[in-house]
Amino acid sequence: MSQGLLVVVSGPGGVGKDTLIGMLLARDPRLCYSVSYTTRPRRPYEVDGEHYRFVSEEEFWRLQRAGELLEHAMVDGHLYGTSVERVAEARARGCDVILKIDVQGAEQVRRRVSDAVLIFISPPSMEELRQRRLRRGTETPEQAEARQRLAEVEMGYADRYDHRVVNDDAERAVAQILQILERERQGRQADEAASRPQ
Repeated sequence: MSQGLLVVVSGPGGVGKDTLIGMLLARDPRLCYSVSYTTRPRRPYEVDGEHYRFVSEEEFWRLQRAGELLEHAMVDGHLYGTSVERVAEARARGCDVILKIDVQGAEQVRRRVSDAVLIFISPPSMEELRQRRLRRGTETPEQAEARQRLAEVEMGYADRYDHRVVNDDAERAVAQILQILERERQGRQADEAASRPQ
């Protein structure tokens, strides 16, 4: 069985990453989602182990010191990280693993996993991103403004990704990502076939 892809999805907060990933998982049975660790408080709609694995800062740093994190980053004063073991096990089963991580984490993955596929999700405009965040209603005006400033910084990393998808329409964005994944899979299969002894 071929090893699965490692797919990194990044983009500013409020761009619709969770929505797109949910749609991708529903449409492509080869995909699986890697649930990150985080030290941030759980939001009312979030389920531990489904959206994130919520841990204390002490536990997070224990995992990091033990070499159990593929990547980790501090975002908005909270720590986030990805389990090395869970990603490796899923890929070994042939599952294409999706990581939803920020630009700091993506840089670490790029350095550590040479065949990772990095996809950046962009908003149609920064003003549209601001409006989406306001409609979501989960942040104070001060938090929303801080997130907007962070989003502008994150947009500066978009050119470092293998692919960039503008989320102006979720259906169109998902179709684009599925095409990217299919091309990556076909390329991987062709490489594997070429490397087999004749």
